[in-house]
Amino acid sequence: MPFVRSTSQLPQGGVQQRELFGFALYRVLEAVLLATLAWTPGHLGLLSAVDGPLLRGAATLYLLLSLGLLWASRREGANLPIQGGWGLALDIIIAATALSAQQGLDAAIGLLLLFNITIGSLIVGFRLAMALALLAAGAVFGEFAISTLAARDDRPLVEPAMFAVCYLAGAAFSQFLRRELARTEALADERGSEVAQLAELNELVIRRMRTGVLVVDGQHRIRLFNEAAWALLGAKGEAQRLADLHPPLDALLRRWRSTGEVQPRSLRVGEDGPELLPRFAATGVRDELYLCFLDDARHYSGRAEELTLATLGRLGASIAHEIRNPLSAILHAAQLLDESPGMPEADRQLLEIIQGQCQRMDGIVDSVLGLARRESAQAEVVDLPRLLQRFVGEYRTMHPLGADQLDERSSGPLSAMVDPRHLLQVLTVLVDNARAYGRLPGQPARVLLRAQPASGDSAEPGAVDLDVVDHGPGIPPAVAARLFEPFYTTSEHGTGLGLYIARQLCEANQGGLRFVAVPGGGACFRIRLPGRYASERPGRPGTP
Repeated sequence: MPFVRSTSQLPQGGVQQRELFGFALYRVLEAVLLATLAWTPGHLGLLSAVDGPLLRGAATLYLLLSLGLLWASRREGANLPIQGGWGLALDIIIAATALSAQQGLDAAIGLLLLFNITIGSLIVGFRLAMALALLAAGAVFGEFAISTLAARDDRPLVEPAMFAVCYLAGAAFSQFLRRELARTEALADERGSEVAQLAELNELVIRRMRTGVLVVDGQHRIRLFNEAAWALLGAKGEAQRLADLHPPLDALLRRWRSTGEVQPRSLRVGEDGPELLPRFAATGVRDELYLCFLDDARHYSGRAEELTLATLGRLGASIAHEIRNPLSAILHAAQLLDESPGMPEADRQLLEIIQGQCQRMDGIVDSVLGLARRESAQAEVVDLPRLLQRFVGEYRTMHPLGADQLDERSSGPLSAMVDPRHLLQVLTVLVDNARAYGRLPGQPARVLLRAQPASGDSAEPGAVDLDVVDHGPGIPPAVAARLFEPFYTTSEHGTGLGLYIARQLCEANQGGLRFVAVPGGGACFRIRLPGRYASERPGRPGTP
């Protein structure tokens, strides 16, 4: 169901063919009138002298040939100027014959011929039009000369002369008008082509809009939609009514129509679907149509996060200047006091508290500064199994595991488009959290890094899932819902920025990070990375 209907265009030559058909139909009318006059006894009292057999024969022949030209004008692919030229030549010959076969209607026949020449010249070319106009003028003068020599006509010479001049002037004027019409038609075609291109561009823009657009009628039947609306609503199949597609949205639209109340609250599509912010508008067309605009609430959340990043950047610089220097002095003084001989054990415990809290505050400053100083992602094709092997080896070297276990596993060769520096930073945060919180009481931590092809309806072709799995007590649902909020932590020693920064880094690489509950205990943090052949998509503005 396209969003914008394409405009229909007439086939080439359709206008000229209609003109030729109308001219041929008018010729049939003239032939009927001439045949009626020729075959009616007494000729309706209009003729003073007549050659009956010649007039009846000319009228009958004119009627038959006019019907033939009328039939030929309906055929597609015919040469229209040639047909118009033959028809106009037939008009001239029959007119000359009728002038010779009767007396009394010379002026009327001359005027009818003037009309035929003027109209016919709009169809034929310039040379043919002028040649036929000269033929008509010659026929009029020839008939006048023959009638004068036979002493059958007492008309003055000025009458055929005026008709001849009018024939030539009519043909010339029609050719001028024909050129102007052709220029106008070419301009109309050009404008029509531009309008068609704009319509296609309009359709492409609306289809690619991030805002979903639905058009429904008064009975809430879906008339038009764009791709964003279909994707946001999770539509499958061919839903014809808004109530079948999304009942809450249908109810909200009905309420808006009845009360006009604007609903600021969001709608959720399914349990794991996005939150939508609906807006409604009525069209000003005669039909009863309504527009439903659907915005993904995640876009607004992303904008809020961008503002948060900018604020944290300025805040980080201020913290570094205002807090870090006195904090370092406090920590250094505490270390000097700790080296003093004979310090009571109670005071030494207080010094340990001071040093611990200073180190915690210094970690918060480092996290905020790290959030503000992140560089843009430089994605490249990464061999995930090799990167995981390297990470595990370096982590074991820099972080002695003791009794803890850290293993990696990959289901075959896998590649992804990601900045390796960012990925290593994310893995470090997730493994540190797994070792700190993903262990059962009195048991060592067991952490597994697992890489596998992405699965699920939302997975893009070639995408890869990288899981960090522990075998601890798991995470309660209430805590899991707030895991990625900045500064949210359940530990008195944590900063609440680790997972938040990790998700930001994943999204900066066109991926994602989410928590996946593990049946039977444990926790899994899944990193979704685009495949090596993923199309280039710009990251969210303001994010690295």
